[in-house]
Amino acid sequence: MRTVYPLVFYRDAGKAVDWLVEAFGFEVHELVTDPGGGVRHGELIVGTGMIMTGMGEPGGPGIYVVVDDTDAHHARAVAAGAEITSEPADKDYGSREYACKDPEGNDWYFGTYQP
Repeated sequence: MRTVYPLVFYRDAGKAVDWLVEAFGFEVHELVTDPGGGVRHGELIVGTGMIMTGMGEPGGPGIYVVVDDTDAHHARAVAAGAEITSEPADKDYGSREYACKDPEGNDWYFGTYQP
C-alpha cells in the first residue's frame, strides 16, 4: 500500500468541486467528466495531499487506499470477514476498485488508482 486519500460523495460533484476551490482554496488536480460534461470524479490538491470527490449520496467520508493488487487485497479482506459493498471492478477512469465496511461500519475503498 502507498497513499491514502479521503473520498467524499456529492450529489453534484461539479458544484462541490467549485465550492471546495472557492471556500477552501483547494486546487483542481484532475476532473473526470461524463459524456455530457458533468463532473463524475474530482481530485483536489490539499497542501501536500489530495482529496477525492465522487458522485453519490452524501453521508460522510470514506477512505480511499491505493493498493498494488486489488483482487489480492479483496481476497484478504473477505478472509478477514469484511462486509464487501462493491466487488472489484474496472472503472472508466482507469482504476480497479472495490469497497467494504470495517467492523464499525466505516466505508473503505481500495483501488489501483490510475490517474
